[in-house]
Amino acid sequence: MKYLLIMHVNPVVLDALTEEQRTAVMDGHAAFIDTIRESGEMILTQALADPAQSCVVSARDGVPAVTDGPFAESKEYMGGYYMVDCASRERACELAAMIPDASVDGLGIEVRPVMFEAGAEM
Repeated sequence: MKYLLIMHVNPVVLDALTEEQRTAVMDGHAAFIDTIRESGEMILTQALADPAQSCVVSARDGVPAVTDGPFAESKEYMGGYYMVDCASRERACELAAMIPDASVDGLGIEVRPVMFEAGAEM
């Protein structure tokens, strides 16, 4: 089963970390990537840009409207994710707990099953 392990970012929490703590989180991601590559459970990981760089597109009567920024105002946002393929929800939760962000007070990893996937055509 495929799961998306979503890293929620809270800038206030991250800004409160020491440089040493931030470095430990980043180094921990490299170790986590090595672990899930070696186990064969890694499909993909991507980090996302700050929401200030995003836009929201809606269409009414076929006319697109583009607005700056995220749709909802929030102090937390999706900062990135890992997509994994593992045997069970329990294993997905074990993997989520290994992500360094999970050990930082005020941050967490959302574990969500993937219900549909369409491959990209080349």
